[in-house]
Amino acid sequence: MLSQFSKTEVDPSLLVGLETSDDAGVYKLTDDIALVQTVDFFTPVVDDPYTFGEIAAANALSDIYAMGAKPLTCMNLVGYPIGELGSEILNQMLKGGYEKIREAGAALIGGHSLEDKEPKYGLAVTGTVHPEKVWTNAGARPGDILVLTKPLGTGIITTAIKGEMAEAEAERAAIEAMITLNKEAMEVLQRFSVSACTDVTGFGLLGHSYELAKGSQVDLELWKDHIPFLPDTQKYADMGLVPGGTRKNLSFFEDVCEFDEEVEETVRLILADAITSGGLLASVAPQEVDEVEKALKDAGCLAFERIGKVKELEGDRSKIKII
Repeated sequence: MLSQFSKTEVDPSLLVGLETSDDAGVYKLTDDIALVQTVDFFTPVVDDPYTFGEIAAANALSDIYAMGAKPLTCMNLVGYPIGELGSEILNQMLKGGYEKIREAGAALIGGHSLEDKEPKYGLAVTGTVHPEKVWTNAGARPGDILVLTKPLGTGIITTAIKGEMAEAEAERAAIEAMITLNKEAMEVLQRFSVSACTDVTGFGLLGHSYELAKGSQVDLELWKDHIPFLPDTQKYADMGLVPGGTRKNLSFFEDVCEFDEEVEETVRLILADAITSGGLLASVAPQEVDEVEKALKDAGCLAFERIGKVKELEGDRSKIKII
């Protein structure tokens, strides 16, 4: 919807705006400093308020990391039915978010709250990056290899959790993935030749891959057997425990995808899963990919797989081939 507000005046200091569906906006302040800004908030995906706070904060901070930037300041955004739920749940929610902000090395400087029918929480985050070192989703080069730093499946597993059908191991793995900052992954990737980067969140791997492909004017090839899933993700998808957002993603992006006939429907849904606080998807130079994988593994990242490659644009619009 923001596409209707295209720039009417060219501001040379605006390095990243609305044009490429990037994760954050970037504005150049000096020759050495650019400001990176993002905002994100949502309703609870787990019952525990402290854990929800952690997840919401990690998810908002992820947009800063996806630009190759360092978060500096955060502001809380809260909607909450204080009269119905009281203050303790809110306190725990904010405490979880604050601990993630501290882990990121950022400062909480304020925020805004309003009375709402159901809890909502997130952050507005400001970071900085060198103007010449900004990552966007518009620079992927044919021949590059795509690397993913977290497994897929949090949308499906949280649906199983809400339905009280998730096993303990799957629930623990999903929560660990959602509360893990992309800080270490970003710091590792900064040591290599990253041509494009995004984080995999609400539009799923297919949606965010397509945004990267479209922004870069390339095609992508994804290798389904190399893409990491959280434990039991496929089992829950086979059981129909799939959020509505995931099904909408698959329906929306299906026309820009070419699936090999061996890619079954449940795998297609997992690739489109509406993820919360997912990993980074980076396009890296092929000669560096072995070192990248090793460095991500050594840093303790939850995933460090090469999952596809960047190809020359063949038609009049970008496509994703899944084999």
